[in-house]
Amino acid sequence: MSLKILTYGTFDVFHYGHERILSRAADLGAQLFVGISNDSFNAVKGKQAFQTYAERVKRVQEFVPFAHVFAENSFDQKVTDILRLDIDMLVMGDDWEGKFDYLKDICQVRYLKRTAGISSTLIRERLAGMRDRTSRQL
Repeated sequence: MSLKILTYGTFDVFHYGHERILSRAADLGAQLFVGISNDSFNAVKGKQAFQTYAERVKRVQEFVPFAHVFAENSFDQKVTDILRLDIDMLVMGDDWEGKFDYLKDICQVRYLKRTAGISSTLIRERLAGMRDRTSRQL
């Protein structure tokens, strides 16, 4: 299995859902490439990560030490990355189902089922709720 696999994400507040998608993506090929949305690209998407880009890169590299990690700077770079890295398959969570089908002319596209009941957004919301309850009790 010599496939080159590519995935993208913000990977903020790293959790077991991130672990599962990275593990499953890695299992599909011989090399894993991970584009991590940098802070300026997150701002364009209207997102603000809890952790800095450098912290998120470090956590992904700790979990998948053999992965090739790089910055995702824009929506448009996927085509360039696929061609530059000679990618065989793009893997994304099924919340993106259909959104990257336009890339099927240059590589395989596979959507993996997301891990139910967990997301960085959900973790942040739970923490905010705990903080709010604690401050009301004081």
